[in-house]
Amino acid sequence: MPQTSQWPVPQDSVRYVVPAPIIRLLASHPLTQDLYPLAFGHYRRAVGHHMHREHHSDYLLIYCTEGKAFLNVLGEPYTVGPGDLLLLPAGAHHRYTSDPDNPWTIHWVHYTGPLAEEFRHYMGFGNTRIRHLGRQPRLLVDFNGLLSVRQTGFRARGLIHAANRLRQLMAAVPLSADETSHEQQAELDTIHNYMREHLDERISLDQLADLAGLSPAHFATRYREQTGSSPIQHFLHLKVERACQMLDTSDLSFADISRRLGYDDAYYFSRLFKKVMGQSPRDYRHTARH
Repeated sequence: MPQTSQWPVPQDSVRYVVPAPIIRLLASHPLTQDLYPLAFGHYRRAVGHHMHREHHSDYLLIYCTEGKAFLNVLGEPYTVGPGDLLLLPAGAHHRYTSDPDNPWTIHWVHYTGPLAEEFRHYMGFGNTRIRHLGRQPRLLVDFNGLLSVRQTGFRARGLIHAANRLRQLMAAVPLSADETSHEQQAELDTIHNYMREHLDERISLDQLADLAGLSPAHFATRYREQTGSSPIQHFLHLKVERACQMLDTSDLSFADISRRLGYDDAYYFSRLFKKVMGQSPRDYRHTARH
């Protein structure tokens, strides 16, 4: 069973602990055995909330939306504030205390399973305890999705659903994790809008770098750091997406589609299409989809 805090939960807060028999079911069920929740909740302005765990055998994910708390993990001090997502992995002894003058408001979930460590890295917690995400409505929706299992009488089906909502929540964290500044995000938006407006052309790295006011090498490096891909690769993927849309919704030949996307050589674009999609344009068009 998870070691949750003994903080007395007021009327406007929630603590939900999964019963031991259901935990055993989740640990063996093929749809949940890789990752499943043990307890979750939502604490509003948690005055007096504190915890000290020496032997932490599960994973604990906390999203702070208001207030502040003081954290110590393996001897390292941290301050947690609004917009911070905190992950405490199994085995990391820790303690935390809500700021008495400005107590934190948090969503939290204890979980475990063979995929827990894989998700730790996927969410970006390989070398950090805290990621600052800011206010993320999608993350709040996913946390509240866990709480929707309440008042179902600990039904197994409801908790199997909650386990898969947990997987959805964690898989979405990298999509929410925008650690670029507002200025850099505005620059990316400008670049991406330019790409979408010029899908009928062949644009170069030099053109995109000029748009950002950077050298091509500097622009390419910064773009990859921010997005995980090269700008030209992203532009190609946008073209292939548009080609798929045209194949699905029109009778245009692939040669015509290629010309509309800036490629006079349909054979060359066909090879690029296949590299991205894993099948030729002809096979894509004739694959039965419902």
